[in-house]
Amino acid sequence: MTDPPPHARETVVVVDFGSQTAQLIARRVREAGVFSLLVAPSTPPDAVRALNPRGLILSGGPASVYEDGAPALNPALLDLGVPVLGICYGMQAICRTLGGVVARAEHREFGKAHLSIIRHDKLFAAIPDRTSVWMSHGDQAADTDRLGFETLASTPTCPHAAVGLESGGRRLYGVQFHPEVTHTPQGRVLLHNFLYEICRCTGQWRMSDFLDETVRDVTRAVGPDRVVCGLSGGVDSSVCAALLHRAIGDRLTCIFVDNGLLRTAEAELVETTFRDHFKIDLRVVDASREFLSDLRGVTDPQEKRRRIGHRFIDVFKHAAKDLPDARFLAQGTLYPDVIESGHSAAGTSAGIKLHHNVGGLPAELGFRLVEPLRDLFKDEVRTLGEVLGLPQQLIWRHPFPGPGLAVRVLGEVTPEKLTIIRACDEILLEEIVAADLYRSTSQVFAVLLPVRSVGVMGDGRTYDQAVALRAVETEDFMTADWARLPYEVLATISRRIINEVRGINRVVYDISSKPPATIEWE
Repeated sequence: MTDPPPHARETVVVVDFGSQTAQLIARRVREAGVFSLLVAPSTPPDAVRALNPRGLILSGGPASVYEDGAPALNPALLDLGVPVLGICYGMQAICRTLGGVVARAEHREFGKAHLSIIRHDKLFAAIPDRTSVWMSHGDQAADTDRLGFETLASTPTCPHAAVGLESGGRRLYGVQFHPEVTHTPQGRVLLHNFLYEICRCTGQWRMSDFLDETVRDVTRAVGPDRVVCGLSGGVDSSVCAALLHRAIGDRLTCIFVDNGLLRTAEAELVETTFRDHFKIDLRVVDASREFLSDLRGVTDPQEKRRRIGHRFIDVFKHAAKDLPDARFLAQGTLYPDVIESGHSAAGTSAGIKLHHNVGGLPAELGFRLVEPLRDLFKDEVRTLGEVLGLPQQLIWRHPFPGPGLAVRVLGEVTPEKLTIIRACDEILLEEIVAADLYRSTSQVFAVLLPVRSVGVMGDGRTYDQAVALRAVETEDFMTADWARLPYEVLATISRRIINEVRGINRVVYDISSKPPATIEWE
């Protein structure tokens, strides 16, 4: 049986003009059952064509299309023979590229607007005559009729809020509003219509298919060599390790560095899962004494991170020397990491890229990098973990910082403080899970504060430490809001911590959002 070529899967390409919601467009497409990739406007049309797209979506953007230096639409993208949907800036870019006029609108639209549908077939199928949409624009395309576009929908201040053109082999559509955001209630229906009614997609994006394809790619790329994987116990590295083991079996070796800054029973969970359940060659390196020695007397959070990073590299290098046949290093890089680093996935083979730039590890290690998750978003990684059979407690774990509890103990890190914060964190998570709030919150943790306060326990005065509780809700971790936990749950957590953790007499709850605060305290 002949292997399919790269990107043989059904794909819709999203051209990112700098929109804050470009990733959200890609996610919405995948949620509808179609694989998507983000590319830059500068991507050569031949590279886009090589992806074999079923359609293109042009994102919004912060610029005005008529300004000097504004990202331009390559006209050849309109002649690939596939449907094109322009959103906001994307719609204006289509019109300007075709010779139309885009100018500052007499009435700007920001926020909710009322859309009236003029034509219902295809793009607006099954959408009510009037619906709410989310607008965010100061410019408008002024002469769409002259360009041959039919007006499909309008608002009181935007006469061409949606347009369509099917002529000369072109199928071009544009919407001035943002269907990808939740503030456009019928937005997902519109995107579904574009994907299935216009692009004629069949919805082949399945995680089981991705798994089979990626296993095949990894097996081909690695050949007979060994792969070493730095296992942290987090979701990304755990799924990465399980996938690699599916692909190459006992030629995978995982290295887990116990830095002494882990949560309660974290090392035991990793060992039980990967050594006992998956039968993976797992090397556990206990370097807790070295890490804690490096942190002695250090209070600056950046210096903590620097020392932890350097020590990790030294420990990992030493452990890797015992694997002379290892040629590849596996890393759980995700698609948002690829996008934010400026490395588009366009033109690479599906699900894997090999190079020598090992993030955070020195080049002299001589490894080539394997990134089997680089096409996936976080929620898709969790789904893949379920397909691979990872336990739920690993798949749905909240994020844990690389420096571990070192950045959740404010000030100097000592063994005594780590004992306290572990106990507080364990109680917090126990009660969050018991209240069935773990999956509805994105991250929950405790922070040991460098302050003492007066308290009363029994008949005696205390002067002990304070701990802060932090719980947030977020979709992308770029912004976050504090979770409105029930008072009863907070009261139980506070009572247990003060009663059960010696050295704590005060519990506070962090109600800061990101921004202006960050999620972690350090």
